[in-house]
Amino acid sequence: MGKLTKKQKAFCDFYIETLNATESYKRAYNTKNDDTARKNGSRLLTNVDIKNYISERLKQIENQRIAKAEEVLEFLSKSMRGEIKEEVVVVESVRKGATKAKIIKKQIGARDRIKAAELLGKRYTLFTEKVNVEGNMGVVIIDDIKEDGANED
Repeated sequence: MGKLTKKQKAFCDFYIETLNATESYKRAYNTKNDDTARKNGSRLLTNVDIKNYISERLKQIENQRIAKAEEVLEFLSKSMRGEIKEEVVVVESVRKGATKAKIIKKQIGARDRIKAAELLGKRYTLFTEKVNVEGNMGVVIIDDIKEDGANED
């Protein structure tokens, strides 16, 4: 990949943020002229190095946004252990006839902790279903195919 200037990198980063080449060009190159920004922004998007830089940055951003298996298992473990807190709204009385809403953090409920434990158990195949299989499991081979030209006895 070729070398990009600071302004070209800035253009790419603004483009990823706005998806608007004109606006990105105006911000990166500090210009107010819409016509110039539109033409040059469009031209920059056809540059192979700029396309590659934008693609690579989008992959990095996507990788950061998607939870990895280890992160999911860690979250489920923390949930099961009650280490995850959730915000809830409670109403408290401040004086006769007047109340005030307040947000507090509390441990997640038992139902959520059990669900986390269940999901972890499934992941580690801790639970198996009992399956009864009955019947004749033997294999029977019947040779009823006649060969061409063979005499029947």
